[in-house]
Amino acid sequence: MKKPFVTLDQLKEITAQYPTPFHLYDEKGIRENARKLHQAFAWNPGFKEYFAVKATPNPTILKILQEEGCGTDCSSLTELMLSDRCGFAGKDIMFSSNDTPAEEFVLARKLGATINLDDFTHIDFLKDVAGIPEVISCRYNPGGHFAISNEIMDNPGDAKYGFTRQQMTEGFKKLKALGVKQFGIHAFLASNTISNEYYPTLAGILFQVAVELKEETGADIRFINLSGGVGIPYRPDQPANDILAIGEGVRRKYEEILVPAGMGNVAICTELGRFMLGPYGCLVTTATHEKHIYKEYIGVDACAANLMRPAMYGAYHHITVMGKEDQPCDHKYDVTGALCENNDKFAIDRMLPKIDRGDLLVIHDTGAHGYAMGYNYNGRLRSAEVLLQEDGSAKLIRRAETPDDYFATMIFD
Repeated sequence: MKKPFVTLDQLKEITAQYPTPFHLYDEKGIRENARKLHQAFAWNPGFKEYFAVKATPNPTILKILQEEGCGTDCSSLTELMLSDRCGFAGKDIMFSSNDTPAEEFVLARKLGATINLDDFTHIDFLKDVAGIPEVISCRYNPGGHFAISNEIMDNPGDAKYGFTRQQMTEGFKKLKALGVKQFGIHAFLASNTISNEYYPTLAGILFQVAVELKEETGADIRFINLSGGVGIPYRPDQPANDILAIGEGVRRKYEEILVPAGMGNVAICTELGRFMLGPYGCLVTTATHEKHIYKEYIGVDACAANLMRPAMYGAYHHITVMGKEDQPCDHKYDVTGALCENNDKFAIDRMLPKIDRGDLLVIHDTGAHGYAMGYNYNGRLRSAEVLLQEDGSAKLIRRAETPDDYFATMIFD
């Protein structure tokens, strides 16, 4: 069973000040995990984690990660602006976007961010709207299927992202002619992998491509970005990834491929989101209703507007009924929200202890792609975000939306 990082007594104190629903984050867990990641890649002097802002775009969270030596990975104008306002600049920002508007390239150049180009045609577009920097990265898409140990993990050939292999060579030559001095290579081939082999396998592919590109173009390749994709165990029976083993696997590929090619100075980058924050956040909600028809339903005060993943993907998120952890899971429930959508369910046919109105439920692993994917359908308002600080106290890090927020952009004639 998954154990919440917060106790019932703590939640009672927090909910007395901040009503449910809200997303709660574990500062201690976040910091410890960031330090473990850096330990795993300490063998690479230039290693840098660029946290995927899209996963959890909150200033307090970003500043915690900044204190732990992380940069930011941005994919939009507002993510760049958020990074800037939090004090990130220059080489601490990686800008990886697609179908990029001109104003986003302009701001990325102004901030000195490292731009990761998604497409060959973006070379001329960037040149025209913002100029070509001396340091740049290109995103590689190998096409076909991506497999680990003969198991297909994803299908890059169907993804809209990246350069083909031939375009990488042509792109590097063109960029070099336009004045680029230092290059990087980036790829994202699979999402939420529960496998210690993913990063080493991806690294092997990118390291080999780097060696080939250096030979073909003479490019000075300074960094290789493994992007994200290292997942978390949403289900209690899934094993967690071992980041130390992952780092060691990447090191072996590095020494096998890059070092003999005279590329032992290449820095490794990551852009982790889910791995960095997922387990260190939860959605706290209160049971408000029960319904007995063809199935047994428990209604809660959160809904898919607070956590979209179960409704959108059918994703599993573990649920703990606080104070009833030791009681038998002998009741089968659908746990639902109040949206006028039948897929607004956090759990379907889930075996849980008997739930009474007023019980506090913790929905696990919402620290990444939880609050960030919220929306206002049905006029539902986004919840607050609260930080459980290392000393055990709670701090509001984003207030809940109000009806005034909802109406703020509307024009009433």
